Amino acid sequence: MELHLNTYGSALRKKDDMFEIFVDEKKIKISPLKISSIVISNAVQISSDAIQLAMEHNIDVVMLDQYGNPYARVWFPRIGSTVLIRRRQLEMLSDAMGLDFIKRWICIKIMNQYRFVKMLFSKRDWVTQEQKQKLELLRKYAISIYTAEGCLEELSPTFMGLEGSASRVYFGLLSMLLPEQYRISGRSSRPAKDAFNAFLNYAYGILYSKTERALVIAGLDPYIGLLHSDNYNKKSFVFDFIEVYRILVDEPVFYIFSRGKCKPEYLEDIYKGVSLSTEGKKFFAPYILESLDQIIRYRNKNRKKIDMIQTDAHSFANFLIGKKENYLESSIARKFENFINLKSNFDEEED
Repeated sequence: MELHLNTYGSALRKKDDMFEIFVDEKKIKISPLKISSIVISNAVQISSDAIQLAMEHNIDVVMLDQYGNPYARVWFPRIGSTVLIRRRQLEMLSDAMGLDFIKRWICIKIMNQYRFVKMLFSKRDWVTQEQKQKLELLRKYAISIYTAEGCLEELSPTFMGLEGSASRVYFGLLSMLLPEQYRISGRSSRPAKDAFNAFLNYAYGILYSKTERALVIAGLDPYIGLLHSDNYNKKSFVFDFIEVYRILVDEPVFYIFSRGKCKPEYLEDIYKGVSLSTEGKKFFAPYILESLDQIIRYRNKNRKKIDMIQTDAHSFANFLIGKKENYLESSIARKFENFINLKSNFDEEED
């Protein structure tokens, strides 16, 4: 388990080969055998002997700033799980496992987009057969990615091109479903060209922070990207890993506009674009965080939606070093197989 220390004035020390936690004048002892990582935020004290005990048991110590972003880390100096995980990440750049992961990860992102639009279509009796056929392009792009043969380095441009084509179809369909005054011409990020993209960019920014934190805590290197280039000081693997979770904010952002909750005062003009105003951020931040905190059933437990990222990061890290046979949650794996193998059509909802 992860040991989170986030209460002001709390402390972590070593006592008889155990971790001893002091919180509000209470003492709690925990065996290091039960801990995979220690996450520290706020004004928390940790003694040097507690750090030594953590290192002896190959337990990473991660420090987070006030916004939840990792700013420092202490890990075992010799070959341990963290080093093995990072080595496997590097090996994935040139082996079949890396290629298979990227194929599945992009296809699951496209599957999420497909299922969301499909659900929206099912609630609108004016959707045409032509629009339904356009939706099926998403599945065709995914199948093209999944069945491609070659090495990751050679196929990466093709994958990014197909994913980009799928994204244009997806946002085109979402735009068609929005009220006319909010329809968009496509994705725009730096800067947003319209209100919908301004909200989406802000939400994606929250996801980037959550994803980086999840990767670091799980022992994964956010800089070792597989699909996205690993340029100097670029957190490439964050861009890789975030893709399947974009749907977590796509849905609530869409509903803001489809239900008429966007107000003019939520936006302000900036150079060559538009951004959320202070009022917009006050409205949107709690709205999106409440959505991400919704409880769902995932990996046989009730969890917040946002916690999917952390549990998946741990599963992927354990998969890399042979501690798990599969990194995908079972229902996601089943839906993916149905999606990629054409076991459902538009009129049949998948399990």
